[in-house]
Amino acid sequence: MRLILTSIVCMTLALPAVAKPPLREVSEIDDGLMAIAIADEIRKNCDDLQPRMVRAYRQIKALEKRAKALGYSETEIDDYVKSDKEKKRMRGKAEIWLTTQGVNPKDTSALCKFGRDDISRGGPVGYFLR
Repeated sequence: MRLILTSIVCMTLALPAVAKPPLREVSEIDDGLMAIAIADEIRKNCDDLQPRMVRAYRQIKALEKRAKALGYSETEIDDYVKSDKEKKRMRGKAEIWLTTQGVNPKDTSALCKFGRDDISRGGPVGYFLR
């Protein structure tokens, strides 16, 4: 019996640790940040729309807390958020998402209209605007 238990413990210790997916593949984190990024882009381009900074800050902190609960370190989170490569990828993802919503992301008036409409319907981007 002791030999069996020793073998099981040794085999368990020898197994490689299960790797976490990159944060960009954790949709609840990545999609949450994308909504904030889109709202930020809208507020920069639309004089009649203002950011809800406290909401955005709280959401960022909640996403950070969730990432930590999923086992990501402060360094992994910082690398994901500050990476130029990830910022470029996020911009592309946001443009694709906006296109699926019927919005040309290069058309400022369409972007502003989308922002106003999303505020009215209580959408994920409008939540961060007023």
